[in-house]
Amino acid sequence: MAPIRVALIGLSSSAKTAWASQAHLPYLLSEHGKSRFKIIALLNSSVDAAKAAIAHYNLGSDVKAYGSPEDLAADRDIDFVACATRVDVHYDTIKPSVAAGKAVFVEWPLAENVKRASELADLAKQTGSTTIVGIQARVSPVVTKVKQVLESGAIGKVVSSNLQLTSPYVERSRVSSGLAYFLDKKVGGNPVTIGLAHTLDFIHYVLGEYEDFNAHTQIQHPSKVVYDKDSGEENQATSDVPDLVSLHGTLQPSKFVEDGASLTATYQVAPPWPGTLPLTWTVTGEKGELRITASKTAFLNIAGSGILIEHLDFASNEVKTIDWEFDAHIAELPERARNISKLYDLFAEGKLKEAGAADFAAAVVRHREIDSILWT
Repeated sequence: MAPIRVALIGLSSSAKTAWASQAHLPYLLSEHGKSRFKIIALLNSSVDAAKAAIAHYNLGSDVKAYGSPEDLAADRDIDFVACATRVDVHYDTIKPSVAAGKAVFVEWPLAENVKRASELADLAKQTGSTTIVGIQARVSPVVTKVKQVLESGAIGKVVSSNLQLTSPYVERSRVSSGLAYFLDKKVGGNPVTIGLAHTLDFIHYVLGEYEDFNAHTQIQHPSKVVYDKDSGEENQATSDVPDLVSLHGTLQPSKFVEDGASLTATYQVAPPWPGTLPLTWTVTGEKGELRITASKTAFLNIAGSGILIEHLDFASNEVKTIDWEFDAHIAELPERARNISKLYDLFAEGKLKEAGAADFAAAVVRHREIDSILWT
């Protein structure tokens, strides 16, 4: 079978953030990845920028360089387009490819807000474009294992769940210049739309959506120092993005979730208290409880190790550890690339829907929830 021909949007040789090179490229250049996919084009802010990236990453002289989303979309040799740019250019760079009916993979958030995300989802429905959104923790082996345990009935029906989430690598009053846009809510990319949304998404994937919920937000540290790592220059800025979010709501009842079950969550955009863990997620059932903790990073979408699943049986008061593991060829990749790689595999195998991977329609559901937290 011929490899799927891929165009990457946002693989830059000079970007201040490097998600395309850290999370997409390792798989695509691995032996397993190359057996299924072939990079044939890059789209950057200009043709020269794309050529510079092709040279920087040694992709080969046969890789095409594009500076226009419309020109890339018109290339019939391209089967699959992956967009890993800053969120506020997702809409304009991917829309022509969706209109052309190409298969597309867009990093999360899909767009700056639910309105633009909905427009892309509607367009994909019209053109029949296969869509993937990088809410990749859904397909992580940790989340898959938790879902399997709940569906087995091991803890009985879920009666409540609680999330405690912090950001271990964030500074309370400082932000690097490359992430200064995190301070501007309208851009669409910030700790709430990224860190919290990624986490809420896999929890909802496992437990289902809220029937109703209330959110409280606060900006505890509005004044920030924006610093340039290279020059040492520092400037003052003011954030309009909450750094504390608390949620309390009732989950929709299901085969595995009891009527009236609660989901509560607290997210602080700050390091955890010394000696405590950045992520603790508990799922309480009628017969037992699961506790999922992360020791290295709070975010399961990028975590490849340091995650523990524990099962407490109420009858015996015994705690057991539940094992999980990545596929062997994925475990060899850098941690940030692992869950992204699983999405590529699922696309190649035609198993996206079966595995519960998020498409544009699913992204709109999450956008709607996050917009209601941030803007109401």
